[in-house]
Amino acid sequence: MKRRLLISSFACLLFVNVLLGFRFYAQAAGPEEDTGYAQISVFARAVQLIRQDYVDSKKTSYHDLIYAAMKGMLASLDPHSQFMDPADFKDMQDDTRSRFNGLGIEVSVKGGLLTVITPMEDTPAAKAGILSGDQILRINGNSTEKMELQDAVNVLRGSPGQKVTLTILRPSTKEVKDYALDRAEIKVQSVKGAKLLDPELGGAFKIGYIRLVQFNEPTADELEKALDELQKQGMQALVLDVRNNPGGLLNSAVDVCAQFLPPNTTVVSTQGRVASQQNDYATSSSSKQRPRFPLAVLINQGSASGAEIVAGAMKDLKRGILVGETTFGKGSVQNVMQLPDGSALRLTTAKYYTPSKQVIHAQGVAPNITVPLTSEQERALFTARSTDNPKPEDEKVLIKTKDPQMMRAIDALKGVMIYAQQTAPQIDAVKK
Repeated sequence: MKRRLLISSFACLLFVNVLLGFRFYAQAAGPEEDTGYAQISVFARAVQLIRQDYVDSKKTSYHDLIYAAMKGMLASLDPHSQFMDPADFKDMQDDTRSRFNGLGIEVSVKGGLLTVITPMEDTPAAKAGILSGDQILRINGNSTEKMELQDAVNVLRGSPGQKVTLTILRPSTKEVKDYALDRAEIKVQSVKGAKLLDPELGGAFKIGYIRLVQFNEPTADELEKALDELQKQGMQALVLDVRNNPGGLLNSAVDVCAQFLPPNTTVVSTQGRVASQQNDYATSSSSKQRPRFPLAVLINQGSASGAEIVAGAMKDLKRGILVGETTFGKGSVQNVMQLPDGSALRLTTAKYYTPSKQVIHAQGVAPNITVPLTSEQERALFTARSTDNPKPEDEKVLIKTKDPQMMRAIDALKGVMIYAQQTAPQIDAVKK
């Protein structure tokens, strides 16, 4: 007991000495200079008072107080900066490896409201009918009005089988509805649906289709394999679907661009406060060269971050036609910096710019051909995508009746190829 009292006394003495040191530097710096010492002195005094006088001593450990302070500090900067304790940091690492437990819902704060970027395919959220742009008013009856983004994510995630009730406002219809969802293990396959479209849709041309669900570590490799297979089947044009793709890793998005662009082509740049954040990101010098087949990229308000990088590059570099709706507008760069105790900071350090220097953040990427979808059409598409191995005939009917974005993309590609066929003889004649 005596030893414990000595240690406690020493700790208090050390804390007081640190506090006095901060006060000394704050006084020496003067009231007009913002050196940080005065503010740290105030913070240290606040921690001292909480430790000394707060009614519940179980809530006043240095660990809990400092972690809470860092969470609040990062949350005050912007919706995408956050402090992650060791468990949250591990969850984030699992995300990039395509596995986690939860509802399969990507969220952000938009206009001060907790907003669905996209529900991921084959997940409880998608199967329940939650859509991009839905606003989450309550989680398990608790208001999200003042809830920090990471706290919301932590509640949405959890052990498989546990139930979560979301109160959703759908802005397009003003409908408020409760959704009772069961958490599940989420395994995200980033490249899906690779195939040649039915000849009835493609007509005289072999048009390929690939859907990118998100951008994680294996995405570029999976896409390369899918493109190789489609080219073996004689693909002449491609529809690349990044609708409801919430993004992911920057390097993955750049590597995806490399499948369609020449080596050493700048696809996105970042600009921040410091010189180290002024960067251009280009396709690899050793990237595989493919034929310049006609390309249409499907986008909507659920396309964010990495999906916006790919869409912006294809548009600015005249490599593809964008069809659909303006993207989400999540174009900021978050660097993850691990701290000594296993926790980490995710800090917004820059913004993304397309090759023509158009800012993505809060603006989004606009399509070349605008084609909106109704809520009913979106629900039909999500329901179909949640079905394992849909029949080709059913899928064809769905595209014709519920997916005008897809039909416009197909028509655009047909037009490009018909024009190329008609002008090719003229070009050959001129060369002769």
